[in-house]
Amino acid sequence: MRKIIGSTFVSLDGVMQAPGGTTEDWTGGFAFGGWLPALGDESTGEAIDRLFTPPFDLLLGRRTYDIFAAYWPYVERDNNPMGELFDGVGKYVVTRGDQPLEWQNSHRLDSLDALAELKRGDGPDLIIQGSSTLYPQLLAAGLLDRLTLMIFPVVLGSGKRLFRDGSPPSTMKMIDHDVSPGGNIIATYEPAGEVKLGTFLAIPPSDRELARQEQMKQEDSNA
Repeated sequence: MRKIIGSTFVSLDGVMQAPGGTTEDWTGGFAFGGWLPALGDESTGEAIDRLFTPPFDLLLGRRTYDIFAAYWPYVERDNNPMGELFDGVGKYVVTRGDQPLEWQNSHRLDSLDALAELKRGDGPDLIIQGSSTLYPQLLAAGLLDRLTLMIFPVVLGSGKRLFRDGSPPSTMKMIDHDVSPGGNIIATYEPAGEVKLGTFLAIPPSDRELARQEQMKQEDSNA
C-alpha cells in the first residue's frame, strides 16, 4: 500500500499561496507571490532534497498541476535536475474536469474513491506539493498519512491557507522536527485522532462567569 505524504511551504499565519514566484498564482488579489526565495537556506534545501528522493509519485490538484506543467518541462536539465526528476515520475491529478493532461506520465483521478483505490495498490508513495484544495478532503476521508510543514518567519495576512474553513477537526502527532539556521521550522506530523476536550477550571462558575456566558449566547444569536 502506498502512503500519501503532504509537504507544503507555509507562512506563520498558514498561507501557502504562490511561494515560488510573482506570477505563480495571484488569484484573489494575492500580492505576495514569490515570498519564499528570500527566506530559503541550505538546511531547508536539504530537507526538500530528502523529500524528493526517488522513488515517489506526485499527487496534485489541478491548479498546481497546471503551474508545474507550464514550468518544469521547460527547465534546462543541466541547471535544475528537479525538472528531469518531475518529468519522469507519475503525476496523479485530482480533478473532475476533462481538460487534457499533456505532461508526460500524467494520470487523472476523478474522485477520492479513485485516489483511495490507487493508494491501496502497489507503487511508490504519493507526495503532495502545493494543492491547498486537497488537504481538507484528504483529512476528512482519512487518506493523509503524513504531513511535513516548512514554516517560514513571515506573516502575509491573506491568501490561500493550508487549513481553511471547513477543514475537519483532528489532532496531529509530531514525529520529527528541525529548525534551520535561518529560523525556518521543518516539522513532520501524522494524524492522531479526534480532538479531545477538557478544562483548566477548578471551581464552579461564578455569577459573573454565568453572566458572561449568557452575554455570549445573546451575541451569537444576534450575529
